[in-house]
Amino acid sequence: MTPAPTYGVGDASYQAAGGIDGLRRLVADFYQLMDQLPQAAELRRLHGDSLELAADKLACFLSGWLGGPKLFQEKYGSIALPAFHAQWPIDETLSSAWLDCMAAAIARQPYAPEFAEYLLTQLRVPTQRIVQASRNRHGELTQLP
Repeated sequence: MTPAPTYGVGDASYQAAGGIDGLRRLVADFYQLMDQLPQAAELRRLHGDSLELAADKLACFLSGWLGGPKLFQEKYGSIALPAFHAQWPIDETLSSAWLDCMAAAIARQPYAPEFAEYLLTQLRVPTQRIVQASRNRHGELTQLP
């Protein structure tokens, strides 16, 4: 019996995601859901008309972040995720909408349940950091009723 991969070690997470092709499918589903889900409408508006560049950047980022080739850095240079996203006022509502879209996209993939859970748990960390960086730049964001 082959031992289960240890996600987060080497390229195990990248391989579990299906490599760059799997990540591109995940990202395509993610942005399709962002276009469709009413709770993501405000988040979608932040992205502009075309999602092509955003989709490529997210897939490339996820590749390196999950232990695969550092495609984002090769194509776009280095990125400090929270600092980059701090240019927009991102609060918990937008962060939750992003995570909801990603959770639904992950559920569409042929991932092992353990990897799906691991991936979503790991993605919560940068989303929390992005909210904090935005809060630091824009001050406490008020929630609309």
